[in-house]
Amino acid sequence: MGLLERLQDGSAVLGVVGLGYVGLPLAVEMASAGHTVIGFDVSAEKAGSVNAGVSYIPDVLSERLAPLVNDGLIRATTDFSDVSQCDAIAICVPTPLDEMKEPDTSFMEAAARSVAPHLKPGTLVTLESTTYPGTTEEVIQPILESGGLKVGETLFLAFSPERVDPGNPVYQTKNTPKVVGGVTPACTERAVAMYSRFIDTVVPVSTTRAAEMTKLLENIFRSVNIALVNELLQLCERMGIDLWEVIDAAKTKPFGFMPFYPGPGLGGHCIPIDPFYLSWKARQYDFHTEFIELSGKVNESMPYYVVRRLMDAMNEHLRMPLNGSRVLVVGVAYKADIDDMRESPAIKVIELLRAKGADVVYHDPYVPELVVDGLAVPHVALDAGTVSSADALVVVTNHSNVDYGLIAEHARLVLDTRNAMRDHRTERVVLL
Repeated sequence: MGLLERLQDGSAVLGVVGLGYVGLPLAVEMASAGHTVIGFDVSAEKAGSVNAGVSYIPDVLSERLAPLVNDGLIRATTDFSDVSQCDAIAICVPTPLDEMKEPDTSFMEAAARSVAPHLKPGTLVTLESTTYPGTTEEVIQPILESGGLKVGETLFLAFSPERVDPGNPVYQTKNTPKVVGGVTPACTERAVAMYSRFIDTVVPVSTTRAAEMTKLLENIFRSVNIALVNELLQLCERMGIDLWEVIDAAKTKPFGFMPFYPGPGLGGHCIPIDPFYLSWKARQYDFHTEFIELSGKVNESMPYYVVRRLMDAMNEHLRMPLNGSRVLVVGVAYKADIDDMRESPAIKVIELLRAKGADVVYHDPYVPELVVDGLAVPHVALDAGTVSSADALVVVTNHSNVDYGLIAEHARLVLDTRNAMRDHRTERVVLL
């Protein structure tokens, strides 16, 4: 029986390499569709947690994971020789940038090297890690073929970008459409067959490069538009215009406009990083992606703007300097209602506040411990005492379970970078 038949009848054994924010939810959906799933990770701690039925990913409830583990549908291991048991493998590992903002493909390459010696003929491998166009065929394919298998004949390879949005209550792995592009039509056919088993909508494209570019376009679109409103925010400050009011008015137009909102900077694994994959690759073609590079410059400058605005607000409203003051940062995760700290702008904001001489503490119901530049940042409860004892508060992340009314009542000064306090505006609340 071939791979297509095993996929169709649910007997195919599926593997997932990398059990993080992308890989674990994917494994759960695979198992929920009836497949036996083997999860691979270099972390023995993660593998042990999965095997105990305990989830460390907020979007995967332990109550959902545990029954799948107990039924033998999911197990995790650090032993990559078990790849030989799999009919298909999805690689879901990080793709960060190095210090020069160039793509670091080392995690993907390491995953491919770990998988390659154990692949059996006829196996499908899909890469889900976001990267620049050409990675699948130029970097991953040669590694996978090093054992003698040939892509398109005895091995099938495709790219299918992850589209995870942590904390999104509506769109999760199963109901978010999946883009798939194979090295050959046979590769695409098998990848579509696999994902169709547990994803509601699968969208095939002609090549791996088209699939790789699709993910970059999605995040570049967001990065550029966020940079636009961040730049307009700074102009509106000088002009005395409330940009939040302007956006609310503009979004009443039923066509031709999509609202984007300013903030203290970009966070997460995708938007602050992905655009630079393409700008790096474009230079190999003597092409400069000016919009991408300009948006990166604007968005990376926002933590500096936040601190400057706080200094101005303290001078105007409190007649005191930032140096020597106590600043309470409210919310440090990169987005609302999750615990993910990847690329969070709060890190840079705290770093800059400390550099200016501020005594910084923070409150975040999702992040109980925080270290910045090797030094712990004290976590405090959010009550009348801690709020009133701070000279100023900075709302960096707009968690929904924060009592903004209490902040408005007791704070001496608030810099609100997210318009989280729109229902609690007072003369002591300053919008970014």
